[in-house]
Amino acid sequence: MTSISERLNAGRPILMDGATGTELEKREVPMNSVAWSGLAVATDPDVVCEVHLDYIRAGAEVIITNTFATGRNMLRLAGEEDRTVELNRQAARLALRAREEAGEAKARDRDGSWRSAPDSVWVAGSISPMSGGLGDAGQRTVQEMQADFAEQANLLAGSGVDLLVLEMMRDIEYSCASLEAALATGLPVWVGFSCKRAEDGNLYLSPTIREEIPLAAGVAAVMAEGGSLAAIMHSDVNVTGPALDEIRTVWDGPTGAYPESGYFIKPNWQFVDIIPPEDFAAQALAWIGSGAELVGGCCGIGPAHIRALAARL
Repeated sequence: MTSISERLNAGRPILMDGATGTELEKREVPMNSVAWSGLAVATDPDVVCEVHLDYIRAGAEVIITNTFATGRNMLRLAGEEDRTVELNRQAARLALRAREEAGEAKARDRDGSWRSAPDSVWVAGSISPMSGGLGDAGQRTVQEMQADFAEQANLLAGSGVDLLVLEMMRDIEYSCASLEAALATGLPVWVGFSCKRAEDGNLYLSPTIREEIPLAAGVAAVMAEGGSLAAIMHSDVNVTGPALDEIRTVWDGPTGAYPESGYFIKPNWQFVDIIPPEDFAAQALAWIGSGAELVGGCCGIGPAHIRALAARL
């Protein structure tokens, strides 16, 4: 199998999966009040694996481990710190298992049910600086978090993932610290920035940690430290296109988009006004037409959305 870096340079868009956490919630997996879907890899491993499989079956070439909320920085506040190693390794195993099972199923497919599944699938390990129950209560200092980032990056890399994705980057200091830890593994690193349009009409990294940082300034500062791809993620579908345009004013490398639809009231996602799959596919094609090399979805975006986009691609 070619490397993910070779695939990124192949000149055709990469289709990523949709959300794992909200899809688990839709399948009635209980959400932890702090670590959200992080514990599901232990409590409901077969459901987690099936979510990954459904995305591959829909056409996703990249699936993301369910580790957004399994860094020590999150598990510490959930009272599950001593399970950090176990949960991260288990999450990687489940994604890798799904890839293996998908390959076997596609090879023996007789009724066409796996026709949309890609021939090659890459597993991305997710890292996020979020803490305090997807908020910032109890946020540790950058110096304290460096060890947490390094630990999770090494756990995921050592478990066999193909690349690392930094999710919900919304400041400069924590983002650069997590990027440094991820790059030290030697794996390709994709950086997902979250943003919103403020009342003044400008785009800022969001949700704010300490101060409002203009999107372009934040992306420029972080990507100057490294990274293979800059993406807009965990941001509303309707700001994604303009945000990608703004990223390109300060970054000339590959770009991607995996937006959200709905909103969060912890610990549950609110499936309100979710964009229809065909509308999502139409918007995603516009992002690709403007130059995005990677497209997928996060919270609220499910297998039906990825399947609709795969059909259009």
